[in-house]
Amino acid sequence: MTGNEFRFFLSCDINLPVTFRVEALEGDLQDPSNSVEDSKNWSPTSELYVECALYIDGVLFGLTTRTRLAAIEKPCRWNELVTLSAKYRDLTANAQLALTVWDVSRPRQEVAVGGATLRLFNSKKQLKTGKQKLRLWRGCVGDGAIATSTPGKVPKTERGELERLEKLLNKYERGQLEHIPWLDKLTMKAMELVKEEESKRSGGTHLHLIVDLRTFEHPVAFQELGAHLLMQSPISPCNELVVVWDPEVGRQNPCENKQLKLARSVTRGMIDRDMKPSANERKEIQKILKYPPTRNLSGEERQLLWKFRFSLMSERRALTKFLRCVDWSDAQEAKQAVDLMRRWAKIDIADALELLSPLFESEEVRAYAVTVLERAEDEELHCYLLQLVQALRFERSDKSRLAFFLVLRAVQNFDLASFLRWYITVELSDPSYAKRFYSIYEIFEDSMMKITVNGREDCVGEKMWQSLVRQTELTAQLCTIMRDVKNVRGSTQKKIDKLRQLLSGLLSELTYFDEPIPLPLDPTILITGIIPGESSIFKSALHPLRLTFRTGGGAKCKVIFKKGDDLRQDQLVVQLVSLMDRLLKSVNLDLHLTPYRVLATAQDEGLVEFIPSKSLAQVLSEHKTIVGYLQQFHPDEAGPFGISATCLETFVKSCAGYCVIMYILGVGDSWCICQAFRQSSSQR
Repeated sequence: MTGNEFRFFLSCDINLPVTFRVEALEGDLQDPSNSVEDSKNWSPTSELYVECALYIDGVLFGLTTRTRLAAIEKPCRWNELVTLSAKYRDLTANAQLALTVWDVSRPRQEVAVGGATLRLFNSKKQLKTGKQKLRLWRGCVGDGAIATSTPGKVPKTERGELERLEKLLNKYERGQLEHIPWLDKLTMKAMELVKEEESKRSGGTHLHLIVDLRTFEHPVAFQELGAHLLMQSPISPCNELVVVWDPEVGRQNPCENKQLKLARSVTRGMIDRDMKPSANERKEIQKILKYPPTRNLSGEERQLLWKFRFSLMSERRALTKFLRCVDWSDAQEAKQAVDLMRRWAKIDIADALELLSPLFESEEVRAYAVTVLERAEDEELHCYLLQLVQALRFERSDKSRLAFFLVLRAVQNFDLASFLRWYITVELSDPSYAKRFYSIYEIFEDSMMKITVNGREDCVGEKMWQSLVRQTELTAQLCTIMRDVKNVRGSTQKKIDKLRQLLSGLLSELTYFDEPIPLPLDPTILITGIIPGESSIFKSALHPLRLTFRTGGGAKCKVIFKKGDDLRQDQLVVQLVSLMDRLLKSVNLDLHLTPYRVLATAQDEGLVEFIPSKSLAQVLSEHKTIVGYLQQFHPDEAGPFGISATCLETFVKSCAGYCVIMYILGVGDSWCICQAFRQSSSQR
């Protein structure tokens, strides 16, 4: 039994707005059971949106919310975060969401595709979390009555193996089931087979709406606002287990709190100044200092670090652990901690990132972290820029010291300015923090506009900012091209012909830009236009574009533009690989890692560096083995296996490096071999 098993939140204590994510619509929009006349009214180019309404005790609460329009795909995806005006503390035990999918493709007419109702609390009065698969009632609007006519839950009589597996998958995604990578892959494949069989059995008559409810660190139990005691669980006459909530669990002991205050008083500090840890205490302290930042410290560990805080001041690794021991609600204790922090040994730049996490709300601590970051070179700062932009979410004000620091460094380095602008732009689409990032964006723009050279007002800053704005204009035009290309029916070749026709005709201004534009993936490269004849489209569901740009130096640069896929995860993984490569090189271990560049330009679009190469499967089919391929393109009779020593060293080291890194990140090892093979073959 774990220590977290009896910890929970009360719904009346959560002062946060009700949020959830509308993800996708699964199933065939055209009902196979409809008549021929009804089928004629169905349009394959329908545009859908989801209407969300909150009902409390059967009465509509607040205004309804609508998602953006989404064209029909398989599945039809919105992946949009919805925030309601109600807060979790306002909910009652009968609170439920009424969701309706509307089709607006017909002129002056909105047609209800289907509706469903989702109760927010289960039978045990616990708030539902994670992904929910709701069955839609075709042609009906979501009914918010207590005895709803459109329940989204599949009846028990119709539940089968698929529903059982989806329930387990929900627990797996919330971390309630152990992750075993090799077994998880087999399980996911088996689930896909079960889904296919279930779809064939039902004949595709059901529509399902996927909704992802907000998750919390602990379970949330229902309690009405203002109530003093939790609602008692009903006593059953039969021998059944009854869940009883203990409100005392997780609360602090007032006696222990008093003892801690006395032990950490100002007068006690005079005694602690000369205290030295014993051999066993020193071992325990060293063990604590090796804990990862994500591990919480126990009460005994916190007290141990506080007791010997003066003797630890020369240990720079101990500062972040010490600051986590401080009770920042106590003014005297917080003042002691800040005074010690300023006299502590200088910490590393990587440790300063931990001080900018949501665990540390003190403005003095966060300001100290920024002073440490000021020592970083631009190249090192770029390695952490993505995380630093995320840290702006946890600042107390929009005009924080961290925000001004990032803007100041970006103004002094154009590469940093380009990436900082894109990272902020992506955050503008998050309604929870949009206001903050709009404020920072305005500060950034004003600072860029004021850039001068040798004190002369020659509009240098304005020209630099406009060159960054043209990057956004370019991606907007590429989105338009993708939409037009997707509407083309037929083979991939027809879509490629349409792409080249657009670039040569209506959008011919993209072949030669009026002024060079810094490539968003690498601002040091200036692109002057797109070469239509060398641009193409990949054969996949999202039809990503493969574009060939001219550069200012007369060379060519190939880039992939994707729309409809969240590249932020790819961007984070590639950034971690680059950071690990930098750390390995700092200890003279060069594993020849050259990760490709990825940049998310919005929540569902972005750019990827295109690396010309052959797939591993193609090489094995043509040359039987990797050795045979390398012998053909990198021959050296004096080298090992008849291969150039440099090529073989690149392959072996990069393969080993990618395998270790991908094992740490939890990515499949076939990716590692492909990356290593790509790098060795790119020497050709």
